[in-house]
Amino acid sequence: MPLKLIDATEAKPGATIVIDNVPCIVRTNDMSKTGKHGHTKCRIEAISIIDEKKKVLVVSGHERFDVPLVNKNRGQILSISGDKASIMDLENYETLELPMVGEVKENLKDGDQVEYWDIEGVKLIKRKI
Repeated sequence: MPLKLIDATEAKPGATIVIDNVPCIVRTNDMSKTGKHGHTKCRIEAISIIDEKKKVLVVSGHERFDVPLVNKNRGQILSISGDKASIMDLENYETLELPMVGEVKENLKDGDQVEYWDIEGVKLIKRKI
């Protein structure tokens, strides 16, 4: 469920939007004006938050995008098994089993504090603190 909707022209670098039902972070947004009666075109390059795949699309400037709710929380790693880590939330002491993706999994060990993101119900470890 989106918090709000924004136009393609408002999607600045660093903003979080939903493209093809996948939450993404905008890297660039190149806007170009067309002729006398044309509309603004936006070429948006974004990186998926979950699987870090690049997405490029060209849309009209008045195209609307959902802005997902992203909660950033802190936790401590209790144990690591394979590509998953068992972490304890540092606010409510809840224990979670979260996947480790990207280069983050090579640098983590038991006892490290991490930042994990909750993106519309999908939780994953983003970085070591």
